[in-house]
This record gives sequence, structure tokens and C-alpha cells, in this order.
Amino acid sequence: MNRDDIIRMAREAGFAPSWSEAAGEALERFAALVAAAEREAIRARSLAALAAAAERETILARGENA
Repeated sequence: MNRDDIIRMAREAGFAPSWSEAAGEALERFAALVAAAEREAIRARSLAALAAAAERETILARGENA
């Protein structure tokens, strides 16, 4: 996500088309925090799915060796 994307989304969300430079910088920092939180949430879900798949494989392997 770049500056233009952030500005476009802010306008779509109803932000005034002309805000101060400080407000724009704060908006960029906020967007970076949101993006980082989303990446972390995706990472956590991915790790949980991998763990579940590994557990499934372990259980299936036990059944084959029984």
C-alpha cells in the first residue's frame, strides 16, 4: 500500500480532500499500523492451519501403523 492508495481510501471513507500535512502523515502511520496488524492476523491464522494439518497427518499416520 502506497501513499496514493492511502489517500484514495481516505477519500472513499469520507475524509476531506484537503487535510494538513500532519494529518496526512498521521493517516499514513495509522494505515501502516492497520496493515501490520492484518499481516499478523493472517500469519497467526496460517500457523494455526499448518499446526492443524500437521496434527491431522500425525493422527492419520498412527492409524496406518496400527
